[in-house]
Amino acid sequence: MSSTETTSPPPSGETETLAGLRAELDAIDDMIFGALSRRAAVVERVAALKGGALAFRPGREAMILRRLLARASGALPRQTVARVWREILAGSLAQQGPFSIAVCEPGPGEALGLLARGHFGIATPLRSHRRAAQAIADLANGAAQIAVLPMPAEDDPPAALWWTALAHQETVVPPLMRVHILARLPFWGLPLRCPEGAPRAAALVVAAGLPDPSGDDRTLFGFEFSVELSRTRLAQQIAAAGFVAHSFILRRDSGAPVAQALVDLDGFIAENDPRLAAIESLKRPPVRLGAYAVPMEETAP
Repeated sequence: MSSTETTSPPPSGETETLAGLRAELDAIDDMIFGALSRRAAVVERVAALKGGALAFRPGREAMILRRLLARASGALPRQTVARVWREILAGSLAQQGPFSIAVCEPGPGEALGLLARGHFGIATPLRSHRRAAQAIADLANGAAQIAVLPMPAEDDPPAALWWTALAHQETVVPPLMRVHILARLPFWGLPLRCPEGAPRAAALVVAAGLPDPSGDDRTLFGFEFSVELSRTRLAQQIAAAGFVAHSFILRRDSGAPVAQALVDLDGFIAENDPRLAAIESLKRPPVRLGAYAVPMEETAP
């Protein structure tokens, strides 16, 4: 039976039996296992070609899930497709070398930990920290390969401003070793054991590597500009340069010589995009902090 074939009802006059249906399910399970084994063998070959490079490719993963979720219908729920393939993709990451997660859980509960488990698989090793700096430090010392950090907010205290540290990595050479934002969670669906009606947690995933495009992306930039520049004027300059800004976080910390902004721009934008030079009043060139695949809506077809 090919991957595109479906089972058919028995011929007219024949009666299905429970034993017969169970035998058919066993045969299908064997086929699935065989396909997964072949997939694992291909992943080994991919890992050999990468030569030790970061295995995590969230743009590629987003493309896979979008394609498969677009096909899900009928008796196969989209939630099941997403859950199964997230575990498959997590297993593929584990095949390609050590893979563990550092999570910053700044408040009570385990919202971001559950979010990480739901995306990276229940078997992936996870280290939890109260401060983002501790989670990022795990990347440097090899204790983790990726870090899951809280979504930035304008009212974050200075100690929680992890994204401003990413904007000042010039001393790290080569650029491939710099920590970048690579994904946004959740990509689709709710985290494991999320209580019904609970606030939906969100996070950004960072790692030492470069973002990869998925075909539907947003790019995050760090801007530094005069403290006198207004929010309205900054938004006007961004639009005049030809960008669509979905949101931006503005920081004017007391005593700081410059203001800072985390800007979420539409599309997968290169750090040397010539339009960036048209944004006036900046005190230094914009720094690309990373990019992420636009999350899918659960209600999307």
